[in-house]
Amino acid sequence: MPNRFTGKVCLVSGAGSGIGQETAISFARKGAKVIAADLNEEGARHTVSSIDAIGGEAVFIKSDISKRVDTEAMVQAALEHFGRLDHAVNCAGITGGVSIPTHEYPEDRWLQVIAVNLTGMWYSVKAQLNQMLKQGGGTIVNVASAAGLKGHPNNVSYSATKHGVIGLTKTAALEYATKHIRVNAVCPTAIETPMIMDGRLNLRNNQELLEKFTNEQAMMRMGQPKEVADVILWLSSDESSFITGHACQLMAVHLPSSWVVPGKKVNCKFG
Repeated sequence: MPNRFTGKVCLVSGAGSGIGQETAISFARKGAKVIAADLNEEGARHTVSSIDAIGGEAVFIKSDISKRVDTEAMVQAALEHFGRLDHAVNCAGITGGVSIPTHEYPEDRWLQVIAVNLTGMWYSVKAQLNQMLKQGGGTIVNVASAAGLKGHPNNVSYSATKHGVIGLTKTAALEYATKHIRVNAVCPTAIETPMIMDGRLNLRNNQELLEKFTNEQAMMRMGQPKEVADVILWLSSDESSFITGHACQLMAVHLPSSWVVPGKKVNCKFG
């Protein structure tokens, strides 16, 4: 279905890099008009330029999702430029930035991660739901993490918020299931994005740790942002019309203790 989103409008937060960038471009390739939102203006403008280059339509809006007014402005931008909002993908998020046990974890970083990853996600979903209720339907996909399915040692703020994102997703899915609004989450593991390659773990400059992560993947490689984007588009499409409230883990892995449970392969967690 090459043009399955023709005439649809999609809002993607975190569109300046990684999964968000690939998701925005993938929606445009399938015919959608895109609102590319990010605090990273340079990255998001590059996303818009990439969409323009393939003949798509996209608009950039600078947004800090920890601020309620910014999440409302993202939705308003969709209405002002394209007249509606059919699909929302909430990719924006941050890591804790440090690897520290829970009893030593700094309060300022905890509060910052909570503000962006959980409160910001709630602000975003709330604004999107309000518009979709007015329209009579829509889809929302929230980007959580494998760290939201099991504990993630030395990264308590990130794991706690991603667990919260899944709870938010499942609750909203139940509340709006009869309102023609579907809400799902994806839970990526080791995906080759700037967050994991250049962020807290800095895998790009740590060949030993990069090899460890690669070897723990059942496919013996890191996942690619486009592979996550493909799942997001499917969850947003009519092909998944009877799916809501699911937290799908992407990629079967030889799960290390730092991610989930050792020795157990998990593809998709339902419920």
